[in-house]
Amino acid sequence: MHILGITAGTGVDLPHWERVLASGLDAFMIREPALEAGELLAAARWVRLTAPDVRLWVNGRLDVALATPCGLHAPEAYPQVPPGLASLSRPIHDPDQVPDRSRAQQLILSPIFAVPGKAPAWGPARLHAILDALPPLDCRLLAMGGITPATLPQLQHPRLHGVALIRALWQSPDPAETIAQLRAAWS
Repeated sequence: MHILGITAGTGVDLPHWERVLASGLDAFMIREPALEAGELLAAARWVRLTAPDVRLWVNGRLDVALATPCGLHAPEAYPQVPPGLASLSRPIHDPDQVPDRSRAQQLILSPIFAVPGKAPAWGPARLHAILDALPPLDCRLLAMGGITPATLPQLQHPRLHGVALIRALWQSPDPAETIAQLRAAWS
């Protein structure tokens, strides 16, 4: 099971980021739209030094991804990135987006469960139907949106590689315990 932690968009909080980075997750995405390029680059370099074994992604800044180096998460309406320039992650909010985004190394399917301010939730049954209907892909598929240790078992599918989390980690008093519960629920 692959677990990607995504920052909450509330600014850099290094002590909290350090707890999340040490929690046992596999990857970490900095999604902080208010940061200027220099601040984002400094944060990405800090993550690299603090957790060198955790795969790093930055949201929406190819310049920072290339300078760090790390992967780029290209959000909706992001311009095309030339193949091979950077590892690429893309969101999937509609299954019709898959063909145009299938060369990415990671696709994040969402929202699975209800999330405040997001589109209607897909639910586990629709997620499974979408995964069953996808053509063969050479990328990691992650589910996102309202996922907790209690809801995770409903999502298991042979094509799903893991989950991407925001609130489950940032609102947790013990991110390491949350990660342990997720891994136990996936087994």
